[in-house]
Amino acid sequence: MPENVNPPGLPPARGYSHVTIAGDTVWLGGQIGCDETGQVLEPLDVAAQFGRALRNVATALEAAGCRPRDVVKLTYYVTHVAAYRADLKPIGEHYRSVFGKHYPATTLVEVKGLFDPDAMVEIEAVAVRP
Repeated sequence: MPENVNPPGLPPARGYSHVTIAGDTVWLGGQIGCDETGQVLEPLDVAAQFGRALRNVATALEAAGCRPRDVVKLTYYVTHVAAYRADLKPIGEHYRSVFGKHYPATTLVEVKGLFDPDAMVEIEAVAVRP
């Protein structure tokens, strides 16, 4: 039976779970660049939102008994690919601060919008527990 996990440090989950664990596989619901209340603090800064979203991914992974190196798939949803491309250097720095030199399979998709209208980035992950 799958187990849902909603760790402290992430916004309260209402109508969804941050993490679902089934056997050794861990699925993370999309994490945006928000604080523990759910507020996006840098509404126009894609790099800052990316960094905060990645730290939220790390928080969710830890709650599932995983680390970033256990991630096998990342999916990035961004509302402005051009803004993302323009900030590749700071985005890369944020990435390496969480994932180091671990580069799992990754997909980036531009979307018209996200549930929170201030969010520019949402990150999903799939991991395998050690």
